[in-house]
Amino acid sequence: MEDATPVLELRGITKRFPGVLANDSVDFDLRRGEIHALLGENGAGKSTLMNILYGLYRPDEGEILLGGRHVSFSSAKEAIEAGIGMVHQHFMLIPVMTVAENIVLGHEPVRNGVFLDESAARRRVEEVARTFKFTVNPDARVEEITVGQQQRVEIMKALYRNAGILILDEPTAVLTPQEASDLFEILRTLRREGISIIFISHKLNEALEIADRITVLRRGKVEETVAAADATQQSLARAMVGRDVLLRVEKRPPDPGETLLAVEDLQVRDDRDLETVHEMSFEVRAGEIVGIAGIDGNGQTELIEALVGLRRPTEGRIVVGGQDVTHDGPRDLIEAGVGHIPEDRHRRGLVLDFSIGENLSLHAYREPPESRFGWLWPHRIVARARKLILEFDIRGGGPQTLAGSLSGGNQQKVVVAREISTDPRVLVAAQPTRGLDVGAIEYVHRRLVEERDAGKAVLLISLELDEIRSLSDRILVIYEGRLVGEYGPQASEEELGLAMTGGASQAAVRA
Repeated sequence: MEDATPVLELRGITKRFPGVLANDSVDFDLRRGEIHALLGENGAGKSTLMNILYGLYRPDEGEILLGGRHVSFSSAKEAIEAGIGMVHQHFMLIPVMTVAENIVLGHEPVRNGVFLDESAARRRVEEVARTFKFTVNPDARVEEITVGQQQRVEIMKALYRNAGILILDEPTAVLTPQEASDLFEILRTLRREGISIIFISHKLNEALEIADRITVLRRGKVEETVAAADATQQSLARAMVGRDVLLRVEKRPPDPGETLLAVEDLQVRDDRDLETVHEMSFEVRAGEIVGIAGIDGNGQTELIEALVGLRRPTEGRIVVGGQDVTHDGPRDLIEAGVGHIPEDRHRRGLVLDFSIGENLSLHAYREPPESRFGWLWPHRIVARARKLILEFDIRGGGPQTLAGSLSGGNQQKVVVAREISTDPRVLVAAQPTRGLDVGAIEYVHRRLVEERDAGKAVLLISLELDEIRSLSDRILVIYEGRLVGEYGPQASEEELGLAMTGGASQAAVRA
């Protein structure tokens, strides 16, 4: 259980990058058997601070005390050997290897001093699973298990290496509500076993639910450290952003017009040639937001890819503004007026080795003013990027900063800025606020509502039920690749949750 003895202290940590003061004399401590949440806006310095602790960065000033002793890590390997484990937001697993192989990788038990002892590896993984009450199959390949199970594997990797301190970077960003609930039970078990946990998040309700104490960073400085019992969502949001934040979406009633997106009897197959979208039909009209709610893995990804030209449907039609685009590619869909905020910004949204300016011009570089007679005009790309960086509050650099160097939330802002700035007629927004802090979520939600009010058709696909309920004018529920119900925004979480798990009839319609 938690006691008041610090197992870790960061004192006066300062870290500078060119043009950016990422951490400014930060003090932070962690007690034994404690879950200490670290909150802050995107770019507030949370990940930088933890990367310093994990040996990935060296601080310019300050000191680290571990168990009362001064330490300095020059690599992640040294941090791991000192008992610190880190689970990154984007998992570091090898898909073709088994769970057991991933967990023991780098610390493999061997026989005869040379060969991998697979049975010993399996036994040790099962021992860790029993000790901390994990449910995993050591022989399953990582590519075959769910995202929630992959996260358990990442945590088990750290525990296998005897980590007494566990850093979790946005651990629920890719989890369903059910998986997040399971994760919290695991964290409570770890806390009872004396493991100390740093929980980096942007979700205020989760920090209040799971943490013992909460530290808020703003623009690289510690704004406050409070007991979770003494905090509220409003007080934390105010500390993070420096102002009162609207925690609910304000919007006037919709005024829908003509149908801008029509999907008729759509059928789509996945990469295994299995049909994952079955005879799906719906429409989205100008001036409305239609949300699609569902548990991850029920055909949402294949549906999105079909709608934006990344996957060819096997049957059915997709019509945008009266134009049949069923078999058109991504460029054709962009020209037809379809914008796409992808669910995976790294895989579909950004070229990480390109600058912010280049990423913002990925749709526009072939047209004036960015290009003329086949020649690019770099200064015009930079000038346009400066305007969008200011308008969308993209932090962490200027037009020539590499996108890969931005925090996850600011990378998402680059994607949102590019897609909205093209003035699409139809906007497909998939997980548009994944990884964003409370202030940025408020901003993106407001922009989506503004798009609706400007007469655009917005299709919102999200795993966040609160987001679906607060933004949508109509809610469609997907289960096993089929639409199983249509609901109004007043539908309860229980009602939607029942439909999402297959408990509602396909004929049920709640408007």
